[in-house]
Amino acid sequence: MSDAFTTDGAPTGEAASLVGNKGGRPRTFLVVVDESEEMGAALLYASARARATGGVVALLKIIEPPEFAHFAAIGERMADENREAAEQTLHRFAAETVKMSGRPPVLYLREGHPEEEVRDLLETDGEISVLVLATGTGAEGPGPLVSALTGKAAGRIRVPVTIVPGNLTEDEILRLA
Repeated sequence: MSDAFTTDGAPTGEAASLVGNKGGRPRTFLVVVDESEEMGAALLYASARARATGGVVALLKIIEPPEFAHFAAIGERMADENREAAEQTLHRFAAETVKMSGRPPVLYLREGHPEEEVRDLLETDGEISVLVLATGTGAEGPGPLVSALTGKAAGRIRVPVTIVPGNLTEDEILRLA
């Protein structure tokens, strides 16, 4: 199959039909939106890849369940406030995504535990092509989501996972994308 690629590495012939966008459908790069420092690296990479490939970015914001709510009215008010804050965060990053990728992103807002919600979305939404995460740069390690989704759960994810080193500069990320 050595003749399946051009000198610049692009696939040709049958190999070309096996890669790229199936049926003209754009690739969808999923980024989990949170307030971590490294999330910006994942968003920049996904946006640059989407722009380069004619794809689209999907943003997933997860509202984690409250630790406790002793009174129903307080719990409801907390849930409403959390949802409003999550929507604002999602829309703020959506605006950034449009600037970086050139297209409006697909938006998802879910409630639950992050690892479970990411896995569930990947199982139920056949449009998502790639999950893009970034590693934390602190002493605590790569981050809970990276650890959870690349450990034992990795075999249960149906799409490739791209992990962007969180310590890369914008220029380095753009060169890789």
